[in-house]
Amino acid sequence: MRGVNRVVLIGNLGKEPDLQYLEGNIAVAKFPLATTETYKDKNGALVSQTEWHTIVLWRGLAELAQKYLHKGSLVFIEGRIRTRNWEDKDKNRRFSTEIIGDNLVMLDKRKEHPDQPVVEAAAPEAAAFPDMSFENGTIPTNISKDDLPF
Repeated sequence: MRGVNRVVLIGNLGKEPDLQYLEGNIAVAKFPLATTETYKDKNGALVSQTEWHTIVLWRGLAELAQKYLHKGSLVFIEGRIRTRNWEDKDKNRRFSTEIIGDNLVMLDKRKEHPDQPVVEAAAPEAAAFPDMSFENGTIPTNISKDDLPF
């Protein structure tokens, strides 16, 4: 059975997206995203716990993020977890866990950024699910929720 690697986050950017272009003029943006969970402890006091996530966006989503997102922007991100490891110059093993975003929705109120369009963007379906194959090599667009097996 195949596994599922999906992440859904709503949070605020910790800093401006860092946009770079790789060989072949491929855009990649990286930024930290803070998600905060608030709950009451046993004494009834509110406790906030913040987690930081490294978000990586590719191609059109990367350029969109660089153009419209700023430190503090509220966003919905859907994607998958990727962990990389390598050896640094001192031969220490290093790890990095990132969220590769496939879907981005800007949730800021338009009043705060009147020039910002209402944007919901997603990576192309073929890029989001590269290992999926269909009879004629295309991904059908007429699938409804009733067609899903779960």
